[in-house]
Amino acid sequence: METIRVVVCGFEWYKDVEVNPSAEVCQTLAREGIIADKPEVNIEVTSVLIPLSFQKAWPTLKTTLDAIGPDIVIATGLKTHAQSILLERCATNLIDANRPDADDAQPRRVPIIPDGPQAYWTRLPLHAVIQRFAEDKIPASLSSHAGTFVCNSLFYQLLHWADQRPRTLAGFVSLPLVNQPHGYTPGMSLGRMVDAVRDVVKTAVHYRIKPMPTEILRRKAA
Repeated sequence: METIRVVVCGFEWYKDVEVNPSAEVCQTLAREGIIADKPEVNIEVTSVLIPLSFQKAWPTLKTTLDAIGPDIVIATGLKTHAQSILLERCATNLIDANRPDADDAQPRRVPIIPDGPQAYWTRLPLHAVIQRFAEDKIPASLSSHAGTFVCNSLFYQLLHWADQRPRTLAGFVSLPLVNQPHGYTPGMSLGRMVDAVRDVVKTAVHYRIKPMPTEILRRKAA
């Protein structure tokens, strides 16, 4: 049996958010586990909570990555204006915080990694994930980028790390507020978000155990 090691991370604190889906989803998946599509594949899930801190987020995640040596890394965060699951296409090399982080730091217009590429593309098969979402009736869309706050900073550093590991899949999923209606959209339950990230993991595992399409292996955005 082949074992695929998966790390799912979420942020541990958002100001004025009573139920934090980013934290709840990753902890639930680690607790309940994920069953692969193929019976000969075993998925080992490790969750880690990340401080909403520019200085501490990536070192916290990297400590777990160094310990686990994962095949797949799925980072999650909260987008309060989102109406559905958002699959982030790329991470940009820019911090431009419009509010303080958990350490009361608010860096403006600075690179995440000096002299790093302007952006990295996700290493997840997003269109395959969207197709699976459609089959499971999970509302979702593709997002051009993860903003310029801690979520994007963590995503960029994760992809910078994955750039040296060609067989490692990594990406970022933004989640909406729990049960928050938007106009005619009724809102999404926490359980549905767990289902969504579980689908992301299972789709990534499917691509991990077979030759991957070349478009997933594109590393740096132009």
